[in-house]
Amino acid sequence: RPGQHLLMWDQPDYPALLAEIPDAPALLFVAGEPAILDKPQLAIVGSRRASPPALGNARAFSRSLASAGFVITSGLALGVDGAAHQGALDVGGETIGVLGTGLEKLYPQKHKALAQAMIERGSAVVSEFPLDATAQPANFPRRNRIISGLSLGVLVVEASPASGSLITARLAGEQGREVYAIPGSIHHPGARGCHQL
Repeated sequence: RPGQHLLMWDQPDYPALLAEIPDAPALLFVAGEPAILDKPQLAIVGSRRASPPALGNARAFSRSLASAGFVITSGLALGVDGAAHQGALDVGGETIGVLGTGLEKLYPQKHKALAQAMIERGSAVVSEFPLDATAQPANFPRRNRIISGLSLGVLVVEASPASGSLITARLAGEQGREVYAIPGSIHHPGARGCHQL
């Protein structure tokens, strides 16, 4: 389809930073602009059920970092991810959404319009899964290694100790990437993962 691309691990247009990780995906399906996958990226991740302050922080950090020239990478999930993608778009920046499904089975469906806006504004949505792959629990930790693998560093905005965001942070550390965390209230369970980091 127009605007869709297939990047193969052994080809020169495959993102160089992602190719460095030991379990880099052999194929990447890309909707939108594939060239931005090689630009300097920072990942912003966090809770799907984020508090209002966390959503505000995700948007603010995303706007600032995108304005400084970083591509904002996240998982297109509800909560912090969506706020980060939107923050980048708000300032005319670039953002990459990494899916745990195929491009034709976007999850969550609530972010269909956001994904379309990303594609139309020169950003990208990517997946290693076949176009018609549906959401499976095992897909999301796999997706997280791509989020960190594409990025120079990962910023965790809000996360419980057992969250997928901490999986992304752990993978980032293993991949030699920087890991950052925003502290929160000592009384808020969603800040415990950040404090643990």
